[in-house]
Amino acid sequence: MSGEDEKSYAGRWVARLRGRVVAQGGSPEMARRAAQSRYKETPEIVFMPTNFPMTFPPILDFVRSVLPEGVTVYLVGGAVRDVLLGRPIHDLDFVLERDAIKMARLVANALPCAGIGIITKVDFYPLDPERDTGRVIVTNEDGTRTLMDFAAFRGPDPSTGTSRSLETDILGRDFTLNAIALNLSDYSIHDPLSGAMDLEEKRLRACSPSAFSDDPVRILRGVRLAANFGFHILPETRKAMKAAVGLLGNISPERMRDELFRILDGTQPAACLRALDLLGALEVVLPELPVLKGVEQPVPHVHDVWEHTLRTVSHLEAVLAALSPDYNTETASDLLNGLMVLRIGRYRQQIGDLLAAPLTGDRSLRSLLFLAALYHDVAKPQTKKADEEGQLRFWGHDQQGAEIAASRARAFAMSNDETTRLETVIRNHMRILFHTNRLVREGKPPSRRAVYRFFRDTGPAGVDVCLLALADMRATYEQTMPQETWAAALDVVRLMLENWFEKPAESISPPLLINGDELMQALDLQPGKIIGEMLEAIREAQALGEVSTRGQALDLARQKLKDHS
Repeated sequence: MSGEDEKSYAGRWVARLRGRVVAQGGSPEMARRAAQSRYKETPEIVFMPTNFPMTFPPILDFVRSVLPEGVTVYLVGGAVRDVLLGRPIHDLDFVLERDAIKMARLVANALPCAGIGIITKVDFYPLDPERDTGRVIVTNEDGTRTLMDFAAFRGPDPSTGTSRSLETDILGRDFTLNAIALNLSDYSIHDPLSGAMDLEEKRLRACSPSAFSDDPVRILRGVRLAANFGFHILPETRKAMKAAVGLLGNISPERMRDELFRILDGTQPAACLRALDLLGALEVVLPELPVLKGVEQPVPHVHDVWEHTLRTVSHLEAVLAALSPDYNTETASDLLNGLMVLRIGRYRQQIGDLLAAPLTGDRSLRSLLFLAALYHDVAKPQTKKADEEGQLRFWGHDQQGAEIAASRARAFAMSNDETTRLETVIRNHMRILFHTNRLVREGKPPSRRAVYRFFRDTGPAGVDVCLLALADMRATYEQTMPQETWAAALDVVRLMLENWFEKPAESISPPLLINGDELMQALDLQPGKIIGEMLEAIREAQALGEVSTRGQALDLARQKLKDHS
C-alpha cells in the first residue's frame, strides 16, 4: 500500500486483500462486514494510524500498564474527542466488557506506587454497583483532580437477545464526537459513527434518533458543545432536540442544574441561552426568565429587559476575559474594556483566584456570577411602574429579584452558601451604579463609611457585585456610554477593590479590640441586641479611623448605651 493510500484511510479500519484496500469502516467489524459483502476471501483487517500525534496524560500509560492479560479496556467519550482536537484532558472514562468496579479498584490500589510525582491522594468508590461502574479520584499536588470512571458496556439488555458490546455502548451515547473509542491495548481508534469526520467538519450529530428521548438533558449538553467547539448542529439533530423538549421536565433538578452550570462556565453562555430559547427549552430550565421579553426600559437603556439580560451576560464574559490572569490584549480590543484594564487590571490575579474557587462540589464562583447576571433584573416585570412624571421605574427590583433567584437556587438544590452568595449579589447590584452617578453629578467618590458598609453587607461577594455592575452598565448604554460615566464607574470599582484586596484590616475587617463578653462585663450588661449594635458601631468607627484602642472602643460603647437609653 502506498503512503498516499495510508494517509487517505488514517484513523480508520481497512480490509485488505493481497495488499489492496477493499473496504473500510470505523471499527474492525464494520470493515469486515463491508468486505464480506463484496468478496468471498477472508481479508486482513488493519487499523491505519492517524495523521496527527495523540498526546495523553502520563496516568493513561500507567492504567494501560496494569491491565490484566486478556482484558480489553477502551477510553471513550470526551477524553478521546479532546485528544483528537489537541485540547487538554482532565477526566477519563473507560469501558470494558465486565468487572468494571474490580478494574477501578485495581487501578486505585496500584496508583500510589506508580511513581507519578504529582499525585498526592487516590480515592476509590463504587459509583453505581447496579450498573457495574466504579470511580477513581486522583488528587494532584496543586489541588486539581482527575476523575477516572470505569463502566461495563451499556446497551440493549441481554434479555432482548442482544449482547452488550463496544458497538452497542457507542450507539447509546449522545453525540458522535463523544462516541469514539480508543483501545488501550494498541491505541487503535474505534469510530463506527464517523465521529472523527464530524469533528473535522465541525458538526454536531446525535448518535441515534432516540438520543434525546433516551436522556433529554442531552439537549442542554448539545447546545453547550456546539458553543464551546464552534460546531454547527445538524438540522435533523436540532429537530430531534426540539421534539424532546417536553421531556425535560422529567429530568431531576440536580442534573438540570449541573448541565446549566457547565453552560455558564463555558464559552458564549449568552448564545447558549438564545439557542435554548429557540428550542423552547428556556421556559423549562429557567422558567422565571421568559417574562422578561418585551419589557421596555427608559433611557439610558437601549434594550428591553430580556435583551439587556443577555447583553449583560455577554459583557460579563468580556469583562472577565479582559481581567483574567492569562489576559490577552486582543480580548480588550474595544476602548472601554481597554480603559478598564488600565484602571483595575492590576487585580486580575486576585479576581481570577476568587472566581476559580468552588463554593461547593465542582461548581465555580464564576458560573454562579453568570447565574446572578441572568437573574439580576428578573423582578423588573413585576415592579414596573410609572412615577408622577410618567417615567418608568422599577423600585425594589433588586430586593425582589434576590428572593426570586434564591427560590430558583433552592429548586436546583444548590447549597446554602451558593444561595446566599447569589442572593447577596443581586440584592446589592445597584450600589456601584449609585456611587457612580453620585461621582458624576456631585464629584463625590464613596466615603470610607460607604466602602465599609458596602463590604459589611456583601463580604467577598462585593467583588462579584463590582464585576456584574461593570457588565450591567455596558449592557445599559452599549455604544451610547459617556466616557465620563464609564471612567467614574471604574474609579468606584477601583476604590472598592483596592480596599478589599490591599487594605482589608484598615477599612473592611479591622482587628477586634473587644468582644461581646468583655463588653458585657465592662458595662455590666446582659446579652441582647444592644451588644451587637455596640460591636458593629466599634468596627465601623475603626474602619473610619475614629477608634484605635480598647479604651476608645469602651467610650464609644458607653455613648451608644447612653443614646439607646
